[in-house]
Amino acid sequence: MLSPATFRFLKSIQKNNNKVWFDKNKPAYLSAKEDVGTLVDEVIAELVKIDKTLAGLSSKDCVFRIYRDVRFSKDKRPYKTNLGASINAGGKKVMVPGYYLHLEPGKSFLAGGLWMPPGEELKKIRQEIDYNGKDINKIISNPAFKKYYGTFDQSYKLKTTPKGYAKDHKDIEILKLTSFIVWHPFKDTEVLNKSFVKEIGKGAKIMKPMLDFLKVAIS
Repeated sequence: MLSPATFRFLKSIQKNNNKVWFDKNKPAYLSAKEDVGTLVDEVIAELVKIDKTLAGLSSKDCVFRIYRDVRFSKDKRPYKTNLGASINAGGKKVMVPGYYLHLEPGKSFLAGGLWMPPGEELKKIRQEIDYNGKDINKIISNPAFKKYYGTFDQSYKLKTTPKGYAKDHKDIEILKLTSFIVWHPFKDTEVLNKSFVKEIGKGAKIMKPMLDFLKVAIS
């Protein structure tokens, strides 16, 4: 169960995103970091029940730093206003299909899939969709999946037909995707509820067939 103090810290950093304030409030950050680490360890333990590839992971493998890389960004704020974790085989440093937990006041969510796969992997995924479109359509048309996630995020999608595929391909709208991501938002009251870990487990179980499809595609 996440502590309300963690969300209070994240709300404060939204208004005080500077090094002077952060250094002065470093103890609050360290407490929030530890709190999120504990939550993520509990989430991992829950997810291992349905996904054995996560066995052996810890929050240290998964939780991202709060410090932003501002070298190539116009936004020079030094700190993120969220704490997030990439939970997959290998942890945050490995790009494989997996789960992502985002904790931010008013903007928390569970997401998963594969974000912007490299060219060769994208080709493999499209080929798998081309060959076995019925499988991915069965997954994303499942009533539980549709209710919880809707469909793939459409933010990263070609406006034109990908090379090698016909415009009238039965799965052309999925083939146009360049990221294969689904996500489910949470209210703050849900995140701070003692049942939150179980809720993440529920969402992960619904998502897992989609992740398995992607893993087979790029293997």
